Amino acid sequence: MPVHQVVGLLTVADVQPGGNPGRVSVSARHEAVLENGSRVLLLDGRGWTEELRGPGASEVDDLWAVTSADHIVETARAVVGPDEAYGERTQDEMAAGHWDTLAGTLRAYGVFIDASELSRLPHDVVLSDRLLARLRRG
Repeated sequence: MPVHQVVGLLTVADVQPGGNPGRVSVSARHEAVLENGSRVLLLDGRGWTEELRGPGASEVDDLWAVTSADHIVETARAVVGPDEAYGERTQDEMAAGHWDTLAGTLRAYGVFIDASELSRLPHDVVLSDRLLARLRRG
């Protein structure tokens, strides 16, 4: 069985079904990209929802109209981790645990990479065609 190298990380953002104009709901799937072009799923079921609330919220008919692709990309990077520090855990501890977990996921698929090396790989975010179309409609 050939040994594959991880060359990057990829997060695919898509529109979550069932949304409405007053709510932006996005799913995020995080993968490792191998040198042969194949991908290994690292995290699925991630995502977020945003809504306008409070004074002035009713003045925005379509939240998608005021949401940028750059904002989606930035938020997608955040939701796939590492998570923010909480309780007694420091940000460094959270990051170390995150990258160790992802490296362990890859090991289970026979792909071996050090957690520290994994954390330094380029991380691209791709917006699905459906999400791009929704942004354009907004």
